[in-house]
Amino acid sequence: MSLNLVSDMFEVLRDQTKCIQCQVCVKQCSNEVHRYDKEDNIVLSDDSKCVCCHRCVAMCPTKALKIRKNSLEFKENSNWNGTAINEIYKQAQTGGMLLSSMGNPKPYPIYWDKILLNASQVTNPSIDPLREPMETKVMIGRKPDKIEYDKNGNMITKIPPQIELNMPIMFSAMSYGSISKNAHEALARAAEKLGILYNTGEGGLHKDFYKYGKNTTVQVASGRFGVHLDYLNAGAAIEIKIGQGAKPGIGGHLPGIKVGPDVSATRMIPEGSDAISPAPHHDIYSIEDLRQLILSLKESTNYTKPVFVKIAAVHNVSAIASGIARAGADAIVIDGFRGGTGAAPTRVRDNVGIPIELALASVDQRLRDEGIRNHISIICAGSIRNSADIVKAVALGADAVYIASAALIAMGCHMCQSCSTGKCNWGIATQNPELVRRLNPDIAYERLINLLTAWNNEIKEMLGGMGINAIDSLRGNRLMLRGVGLNLKELEILGIKHAGE
Repeated sequence: MSLNLVSDMFEVLRDQTKCIQCQVCVKQCSNEVHRYDKEDNIVLSDDSKCVCCHRCVAMCPTKALKIRKNSLEFKENSNWNGTAINEIYKQAQTGGMLLSSMGNPKPYPIYWDKILLNASQVTNPSIDPLREPMETKVMIGRKPDKIEYDKNGNMITKIPPQIELNMPIMFSAMSYGSISKNAHEALARAAEKLGILYNTGEGGLHKDFYKYGKNTTVQVASGRFGVHLDYLNAGAAIEIKIGQGAKPGIGGHLPGIKVGPDVSATRMIPEGSDAISPAPHHDIYSIEDLRQLILSLKESTNYTKPVFVKIAAVHNVSAIASGIARAGADAIVIDGFRGGTGAAPTRVRDNVGIPIELALASVDQRLRDEGIRNHISIICAGSIRNSADIVKAVALGADAVYIASAALIAMGCHMCQSCSTGKCNWGIATQNPELVRRLNPDIAYERLINLLTAWNNEIKEMLGGMGINAIDSLRGNRLMLRGVGLNLKELEILGIKHAGE
């Protein structure tokens, strides 16, 4: 007989001198960590079910609860640590793949934190954004290489369709099904108010949200869930999802437990059935095939909407980006290996892909070297955490960025990384009606607006400090960046100098 010691990840600490047996924690925890023992008039906790979502801690009226990492450890071993041993135990018991949510938590380098921004001093005066105009508006889409004139000498002003953003930020793809209707509503309303776009993800567009079409990117993924002509024409832009940073080379999977009547109708699949997107698009096996889909989508929308192509950041990303630009895409979305997800195989999430900073810099440089940089916009994604990350991304070559995890955190996510269970205690990554009601879309909407308004103001401050009055003037301007603690190869790929040079 095999005896496995699978230690609980967290410990729930209850101060019985403060606990008043109000049972708020019992009612609030969807994971059934807490239970009331009526006979002894005491509330007990099952540590094995805790995911550290903080709901009970936040709601406890007497602050009687704390959650900490389990102090029980295996014998110290840098190679065979507790996580490695527990994962082997779980797979030996079940024979199943390990599943994880949100982004890669491993301590790989975060290059944003090793890049510093330049600032003006004497010879190039800084600009005060409170007193002088500061432009953070960007246009996403294919641009002409030069000014052209017709036979009468008039300037040709007609260009391919563009997306105008009031700031270089958009909400990334999160499908209805992976997150709740209330979360989608908050994102859509905030995008409309801020003058940016939000993304439907691969789950189609709920009928209640067609009214936000001018601020919506509709996604076409390999499963084609919810894709039809009205859907394609409803949005301002169309995004073809080839891959995502959390699981390069892997398709999507929405568990049937999340497929209720509304999700079923939106995705056009039976209730309770798993929504599985295959890893490849079965009509795309070459750049030529991708070009055919891009042209088909443009034809179906009368060439009025730009088409984005989303790929994961992988080792040959610059060559792939070159092909996508030549296939006729208006923008390429590059998603780094720290990008979040509702569910991904743990081994894929933690070991596949490359950092977005390196991918972004290499793609921008490749397109410039080939003379086609103006043919396509670059959208950077994969764990953009603050306004400084955005400014650095633009200086490395991005036209705009996508945010998703940051938006969820703004709405109340506590990063407990258990989205795949459908038991999100904060009403975000769930379809359980009782849990969905916990997220007030009015409050979530206001918090999203507050976050991006603050970021946009910080971007203006940083631009002003550089002596730059328009975000477009920073795009690809790597002279404004310096590296700290990076080796020569990393500096070469990023295209920046070391601090002090």
